[in-house]
Amino acid sequence: MEQKFELIAKTFMGLEPVLAKELTQMGVQDVKAGRRMVSFTGDKETMYRANFQLHTAIRILKPIRHFKANCADDVYEEIKKIDWTDYIGTDKTFAVDAVVFSEEFRHSKFVAYKVKDAIVDQFREKTGKRPNISVANPDIRLNIHIAEDQCTLSLDSSGESLHRRGYRQESVEAPLNEVLAAGMILMSGWQGDTDFIDPMCGSGTLLIEAALIAKNMAPGLFRKEYAFEKWPDFDADLFDKIYNDESQEREFKHHIYGYDCDIKAVNTALMNIKAAGLTNEITVRQQDFKDFTQPQAKSIIITNPPYGERISTPDLLGTYKMIGERLKHQFKGNDAWVLSYREECFDQIGLKPSIKIPLYNGSLECEFRKYQMFDGRLKDFRSEGGIVKTEEEKRQMAEKHRFKKNREFKQRLEETEQNEEADIRSFTFHRHDLKQDNRRERKGRDGHERFDRSGKGRSFGKGKDFGRKGRRFDDDEED
Repeated sequence: MEQKFELIAKTFMGLEPVLAKELTQMGVQDVKAGRRMVSFTGDKETMYRANFQLHTAIRILKPIRHFKANCADDVYEEIKKIDWTDYIGTDKTFAVDAVVFSEEFRHSKFVAYKVKDAIVDQFREKTGKRPNISVANPDIRLNIHIAEDQCTLSLDSSGESLHRRGYRQESVEAPLNEVLAAGMILMSGWQGDTDFIDPMCGSGTLLIEAALIAKNMAPGLFRKEYAFEKWPDFDADLFDKIYNDESQEREFKHHIYGYDCDIKAVNTALMNIKAAGLTNEITVRQQDFKDFTQPQAKSIIITNPPYGERISTPDLLGTYKMIGERLKHQFKGNDAWVLSYREECFDQIGLKPSIKIPLYNGSLECEFRKYQMFDGRLKDFRSEGGIVKTEEEKRQMAEKHRFKKNREFKQRLEETEQNEEADIRSFTFHRHDLKQDNRRERKGRDGHERFDRSGKGRSFGKGKDFGRKGRRFDDDEED
């Protein structure tokens, strides 16, 4: 039987319960939610699946040592106690990421340097040689987390943040982080049982993440690589089996619609949707939200309007007033979820939310609000047996108010309290150079081109496998 070990899944503040539920549904054991993380236990297969299948994880860490340290010298000595030949060879490169919440350790980079020095010094003393540092693309990535005097040193099994799915070819200004988008959808309870609408879709992140959730497709399908693939004990056959397993995917019988008033955003969304191979499931067209009309089928709206922070709009409050008017008159009988930042914006919507959930979008403490739309007066709706707020929503509202008790709404995170710090990088996405990324084309189920992480095709039920033959990639193979 494969040995089990401790694992940590990192996420954004507010998404911990969603991530914990994802892990529980995977059949993972010892799931425990913490601050921007969820701990659990599992074996190598669990770690591979967590990286590949979780929608709301930023990275998966494998702790290798817990210790106490009151100063930098303590960190150095504890790191030197580890036999680093078990993890790194002199012909390999490594990098160290540090996250520090401590009065004693003020600078995370200094902590990272002490860890690096301890590893390099041990190799020099034992072998006379040393492994090199590579910040951009190391063979082994380490993570040290310090909370006061409690230290955890981990192997980072993910590498590049898991929010970088691989399908995004271009983005508009201030795109929504993929992990946050997936968390919002899962938080709403939508699983593909109705149509899905984003009337202000931007580059299409919510649309694509919704399609992945509806079809139960792993978000890791588009990734080029994971850090664990460079580990000495990497099991390529096991990961191939996970990657090619389509048994949990399901048919999506409804449809996803995206609209935006900006034609550039529409074209960007279409490009990203095509790269994800989801053009059969998603329709996008240019349309202003003020022209939105009642959909024929049962639907849900989840949207992230401009806040007036990173995206400016000539009449911000007027935009939110228009959103409320459209929802009230043209979305009857459905639920709408809105993520925004300013209280005055929500006030302009003019509707009573059934639930408010604090969520961070980057450094902005936003709220994610649900509006249940019904026809007629609230009194009549209730008299006919309509429920505006379920008992579960009442319970959650009580919990969320306690969560906010010591913080002001709209507060920004301090610089040292960045929401997973370097992982909030999606706001500076640029167009990928596909040749430079060494990505190759493949055909998806809808017959459109898809880009996978390796250039080796994945069998999608119909047609033939594009010559994987049990291998994930071959760097020497020509295009």
